[in-house]
Amino acid sequence: MTESSEAVRGAAEQPGGSTEASTPKATGSDGAAGGIGTWPDWEKRFRAARVGLPDWAEGAPERSLFVSNATGTYELYAWDRDSGEQRQVTDRPNGTTDGVLAPDGQSIWWFSDTDGDEFGVWLRQPFTGGDDEPAVPGLAPSYPAGLALGLDGTAVIGRSTDEEGSVIHVVPQVGSVGNAAGQDGSVADAGGATAAVEIYRHRQSAGVGDLSHDCELIAIEHTEHGDAMHSAIRVVRLDGSPVAELDDTKGGTEELGLSVLGFAPVPGDVRLLVGHQRRGRWEPMIWNPVTGEERALTIDLPGDVGAEWYPDGTALLVDHSFQARSELWRYDLASGELAQVDTPRGTISGATARPDGSVEFLWSSAEQPPQVRSTTGRVVLEPPPLPGGSGRAPDSVPVTDAWVEGPGGLVHALVQRPAGEGPFPTVFDIHGGPTWHDSDAFAAGPAAWVDHGYAVVRVNYRGSTGYGRAWTDALKHRVGLIELEDIAAVREWAVSSGLADPKRLVLSGGSWGGYLTLLGLGTQPDAWAVGLAAVPVADYVTAYHDEMEALKAMDRTLLGGTPDEVPERFAASSPLTYVDQVQAPVYISAGVNDPRCPIRQVENYVTRLERRGAIHEVYRYDAGHGSLVVEERIKQVRMEIAFAERHVGRGVE
Repeated sequence: MTESSEAVRGAAEQPGGSTEASTPKATGSDGAAGGIGTWPDWEKRFRAARVGLPDWAEGAPERSLFVSNATGTYELYAWDRDSGEQRQVTDRPNGTTDGVLAPDGQSIWWFSDTDGDEFGVWLRQPFTGGDDEPAVPGLAPSYPAGLALGLDGTAVIGRSTDEEGSVIHVVPQVGSVGNAAGQDGSVADAGGATAAVEIYRHRQSAGVGDLSHDCELIAIEHTEHGDAMHSAIRVVRLDGSPVAELDDTKGGTEELGLSVLGFAPVPGDVRLLVGHQRRGRWEPMIWNPVTGEERALTIDLPGDVGAEWYPDGTALLVDHSFQARSELWRYDLASGELAQVDTPRGTISGATARPDGSVEFLWSSAEQPPQVRSTTGRVVLEPPPLPGGSGRAPDSVPVTDAWVEGPGGLVHALVQRPAGEGPFPTVFDIHGGPTWHDSDAFAAGPAAWVDHGYAVVRVNYRGSTGYGRAWTDALKHRVGLIELEDIAAVREWAVSSGLADPKRLVLSGGSWGGYLTLLGLGTQPDAWAVGLAAVPVADYVTAYHDEMEALKAMDRTLLGGTPDEVPERFAASSPLTYVDQVQAPVYISAGVNDPRCPIRQVENYVTRLERRGAIHEVYRYDAGHGSLVVEERIKQVRMEIAFAERHVGRGVE
């Protein structure tokens, strides 16, 4: 099993949870204590208990690990499928979502940071419960850069720090939880002490991709060539000695990336499933790093294509993403036959094939809340109900598609309309990433705006994934400005079509979406009536100096160098450059422990607003890049809606 972290500032709607270990006290829309009958639908959508797609142990398929907000905080849960027992694994004030179930099903690894700062260590806990212990004593805290665990107990740990860059360690045959650890950083197992051995180090971004089934080969994704948007793959032995290299960038001269999708899950098979961009989009191929043989796969589907192995290694489960929706297919490796897996229209947020050949998947649509379903026809895992009533979140309204001619080609936008006749006050809810995309998936935030009478428009601007490599890579060097050109084109369509009231346009977003919000308020000051920026990049130069090293590498790729090397590009792309042109009232929320959009650069921007007496509000909260606390997330949405209503009025009742 593997775990990795993306070098992006934020992608999806932030989840939430509570600081209590039991279901939190309910509050109404005005913050007063209440019960399920007093909650408005928009709050119920946040509070409704959710579960993520269960991860199952290769050597013990009856044991699973999943994430849920059942207590009001997103935490990890162990699930014994045979007995049906569910057990909460973690319980922290700010929540926990990064965890990996060991392939033998005996232990759970989870990443322990401090209040969302993403800097910490891996801890281990027995699957059946018990005390947490350092998984690899002696390894200093770091940002995570991938984790792969083998059936024989081998662990491959990726780490990243500003001082060291990217480092990978191997611990052969980690002992069971509860064994002693040596003071020299070794971990004692049944056969004696085994030290964590460093096998890789580089200043550029790199991370653990996967560990082969026989625990002899490690796949590493790296960007030693300096292009953080397009990785190469190196396969090494446990001692770090090289086996093979696959580099479609040709040393950084070509903008073609690779991704590790996983080694074959059967004994004696060292084939590696790889994602590539050779035909202008993401699609899989099979590479044997020992023989060098490459096998192209004939999967003629439009859009991006990902895949993972079926447990017996005879087929691939294909994840097809196209025009903001996704579906599943089965690709037979012997015959090349491609057969569609029956799933509803909407978005598949994750899928896995089980040993019996069935497929479990997490599905939702903008209208209907998420469920973990199976191709057997059953719901795999039901979340616990809310106190006093059903735990199912209320439905929202479906999305419609808009295709708008933009300066770089057709721009795809997703639109949700409230009841009544337009034009409506309209929120342009801009996604983060930037290498991400909005999809026809359930999101409580946009649904809350619709409930308050606002139309919601989400734009998959250039830089978004799912529309081909050229669309994703187009934002380089004119960072932020290109995305805003596409948003402007959709804004003009929304007004001219009668959807949006031109005097009541709200620009909103989190992370990269928050960055584009502040940049848009300054570069398009006449276009927007209100701006709502969550965990944004506000001062690009200061953000670069304060952010985690992996994001520094991404910014160097996007902008073509450091602030010292290309100061004019950083200035052109920084919201701080245009802060004196901002006319609209601005609401900013920021986590004080955020390593991706650090607080100091937000404070620099706020200080400039204060100096000129600009209308603004700032909300600082004790977390990192967003909150895993449901009540905190509801509080923030409530404040954002109230701010907008004060300045543009309420929507259609």
